[in-house]
Amino acid sequence: MFVCIIHFVQIHPVNSTVSDKPLVRLDGVHFAYGEREILRGIDLTVNRGQVVAIMGGSGSGKTTLLRLIGGQLRASAGKLEVDGQDMGALSRAALYALRRRMGMLFQFGALFTDMSVFDNVAFPLREHTNLPAELIRDLVLMKLHAVGLRGAAALMPSELSGGMARRVALARAVALDPMLMLYDEPFAGLDPISLGITGQLIRRLNDALGAASVMVTHDVQASLNLVDYVYFVSEGRIVAHGTPTEIRASNDPFVHQFVHAEADGPVPFHYPAPPLASLLDNIPA
Repeated sequence: MFVCIIHFVQIHPVNSTVSDKPLVRLDGVHFAYGEREILRGIDLTVNRGQVVAIMGGSGSGKTTLLRLIGGQLRASAGKLEVDGQDMGALSRAALYALRRRMGMLFQFGALFTDMSVFDNVAFPLREHTNLPAELIRDLVLMKLHAVGLRGAAALMPSELSGGMARRVALARAVALDPMLMLYDEPFAGLDPISLGITGQLIRRLNDALGAASVMVTHDVQASLNLVDYVYFVSEGRIVAHGTPTEIRASNDPFVHQFVHAEADGPVPFHYPAPPLASLLDNIPA
């Protein structure tokens, strides 16, 4: 039964083309923590069917962007729409209803350590649906089969490798067949084989669901092999964007430095700091 279902999903994806209507749209979005401005006028769109990567140096605002799209934070200024709904104008109940149509893969999986693999994947189905136990069982096993881990259903998270735990977390994230998937560093800490498998799963599941995916990542080469579009963020602004082909061919100094991991370029290594003498005067010996 499960083999037939997955085989059908792979051959006949729900949406094999990218929609022209943005599922996610940011227009002049600003965000600040108190007086510290993180995002300074972000314009960004994600269409159904697309896998979009957000790249940039540490502290550039990538994860903040992901939290804004997911509704964990609200923009200080500008407009952010998901599926045509203004995230800044939604009530708490409406926001939660919209978020049930999103899936989130956290950086290190964030599995519930006291629950089995099966119960981790079943959790969103039990929380957000009234489906009978038999149907939840079948759906969970189907999702685990899709990530190659149906045989690990009875294991505990402590019995999994890092790559296996990430795949279980991916099965949980797509348990409700979301319209939008958010990935926070999906390749962090993975060996080359697990990284390749995870990348293929992200692409295949996005196409099968007819969804859109937004991933924050530092892994340039793995991302360029699977995404449709890339945005580069620096100091709270979009400094470059394009398709993987355009990014690889770009002569933009920022893009070139990031893609080729060069030490010298417009991206500084050091966090801005006052002269050393003034720091020494304020730090006790």
